[in-house]
Amino acid sequence: MNVAGRPYRTIWLKPNDDRIVQLIDQRSLPHRFAIEDVTTVEQMAAAIREMQVRGAGLIGAAAGYGMYLAMLAGMDVAAAADLLRATRPTAVNLAWALERQRQGIATGASAEQKIALARETAEAIADEDVAHCREIGRHGLALIEQIARQKDGRPVNILTHCNAGWLAFVDHGSATAPIYAAHDRGIPLHVWVDETRPRNQGAKLTAWELGEHGVAHTVIADNAGGHLMQRGEVDLVLVGTDRTTRTGDVANKIGTYLKALAAKDNGVPFYVALPSTSFDWKMRDGVEEIPIEQRGAEEVKHADGWAEGRTLEVRLTPEASPAANYGFDVTPRRLVSGLITERGICQPNEQSILALFPEHAP
Repeated sequence: MNVAGRPYRTIWLKPNDDRIVQLIDQRSLPHRFAIEDVTTVEQMAAAIREMQVRGAGLIGAAAGYGMYLAMLAGMDVAAAADLLRATRPTAVNLAWALERQRQGIATGASAEQKIALARETAEAIADEDVAHCREIGRHGLALIEQIARQKDGRPVNILTHCNAGWLAFVDHGSATAPIYAAHDRGIPLHVWVDETRPRNQGAKLTAWELGEHGVAHTVIADNAGGHLMQRGEVDLVLVGTDRTTRTGDVANKIGTYLKALAAKDNGVPFYVALPSTSFDWKMRDGVEEIPIEQRGAEEVKHADGWAEGRTLEVRLTPEASPAANYGFDVTPRRLVSGLITERGICQPNEQSILALFPEHAP
């Protein structure tokens, strides 16, 4: 996607020095656009853990490049994979990318071959992520076009939660890919952007990238979504997912479940966009089986913002008050209208999912 008119991916090998991985430091956005150099697997693990990079697809790509850096350093494959695997527990793309790298590297007989294979696999993971998100956009566009015909020239109002945009993947995004495709097609649309406390990925990241692409949007408080649905001001909810079971249960940023409940109560279609790498083909019950990341209490107790040319952090809560910080929740499949994948749209049930992905049938 474009930043100030220049195309970027979220992660890439540095031109003229393929021993360095470059990435957009998302902690600086939207106030400062910063590119970081990563040269070791330890640095890549920190980048994932500290959310310099975040989002299901990008975490997977970062893990792929992290294994490449580990091979450059002559590190043990299992040790490198364990280091990266320990960073974030919920996004299934992380474990998937590490296993793909492990299998590929194992076919190399020499250190040079292992390095070459790790680089090839890392680049393939990134390229496939871009291609999958592009296809998600193509399939999701049909949903927006259908609503647009009913709106008779009035903008299609879409509600998002968190950031499932190109910043969460290598390019295009999952939930935003249909939005960008519709915008580029000339379909009038407007996006309600949930702020997404406590890290405010909606207000900071989704709003920033929509603005860079020229998409009309409005940032709202997290709890405003139900009100807008009651007033008929939301035509479609589009969210991403960090892990989806083979039966259609969806884990996404905390607060997604509440949006799904409000959408169900108000008859608003609730769709989840995901590449197939975000399916967990081993899990069947999302509420019982999907691990939910619990992050530090300081993210809830504090907030940061931009003042006088720099980022400032302030405390929101009484100093002595404890806080809980659940990173994700699970939306049961009964609340999901459909899943938008790179192979098409399916119902959130095992039979429909496997019809698109028969290679994962028992």
